[in-house]
Amino acid sequence: MAAAPALPEVLTADQLLRSAAYLARAQEPSGAIPWFPGGHTDVWDHVECAMALTVTGRTVPEHAEAARRAYLWLADSRHPDGGWAAKFRQGTPVTALREANHAAYPAVGLLHHLLVTGDAEFAERTWPVVESGLEFVLNLRGDHGEIMWARSEDGSPGDHALLTVCSSVHHALRCGAALGGRLGRERPGWEAAADRLETLINDHEDLFADRSRFSMDWFYPILSGAVRGVAAKERLQQRWDRFVVPGLGVRCVSDQPWVTAAESSELVLALAAMGEREAGTRVLADVQHLRDAEDGAYWTGYQFAEDVRWPVERSTWTSAAVILAVDALTGATDGSRVFLHTWDDA
Repeated sequence: MAAAPALPEVLTADQLLRSAAYLARAQEPSGAIPWFPGGHTDVWDHVECAMALTVTGRTVPEHAEAARRAYLWLADSRHPDGGWAAKFRQGTPVTALREANHAAYPAVGLLHHLLVTGDAEFAERTWPVVESGLEFVLNLRGDHGEIMWARSEDGSPGDHALLTVCSSVHHALRCGAALGGRLGRERPGWEAAADRLETLINDHEDLFADRSRFSMDWFYPILSGAVRGVAAKERLQQRWDRFVVPGLGVRCVSDQPWVTAAESSELVLALAAMGEREAGTRVLADVQHLRDAEDGAYWTGYQFAEDVRWPVERSTWTSAAVILAVDALTGATDGSRVFLHTWDDA
């Protein structure tokens, strides 16, 4: 057994394990991990929770098994075209809409699982989930190589591309290709598609629908590994004061007095990828006011003009994002390399 990650003066290993236990308790018998006990499930957030449980699964075997069940659920819940319904309730799809970033993200999670566990047999078993998901995504390509955000209920592709979605897909294509390489299943087409997205993200941001009021459009190109080096530093500096509220965390949208623990933690992942661990630690420390001391779960957000938690929910994926941020800052597991973009380093 390995010790759970800890971030001195921010979170102890025991505190992190308590947060992960909340995710495990929320998991449904099918393996799905909803937003909160009894709530709905979406695949992107489900995978984020599975990654967090994989991290703490080195310490708590029940968490490792919960993560495996989460990934196996993906195979059972797929749409025939390789995507997933945007929303499930108690394992049943409640919409025919299928989003691109949902279909792509299992590639990130399953590379993460292999890096942490070394379980190549499980990676082989779940490879069809990665392959069909990424092929679903590539079938949503637009004229310039951008990825349309979803496939509609009637089967038609969406009419616009989103910067955060394409950034997440870029990350997933890189991870899927890396996973395939480890399994002897080279996918140069995925790398080529990621290369094209990287060019669009860096040089043609005007191609994407304007969602610049959302902080994710600010930092996700960095988190995904598409924007690096000097360009990443400049991007963060340009909008830091617009989104970061000292002592409270990161706004979800620039024009609302609302910070969230998930956006804060995901900015930390971007900072960790840049090597800015001190700044990342400060941001993660600032958002600990959203931690529920009773069981370690995190409230989704805080509306600081009204001094209220909002929405009044403790989302599983918020706790998962905190766990992954701690792991990325400390490098405690090899899974952190998925967010540091160092999976191919010796």
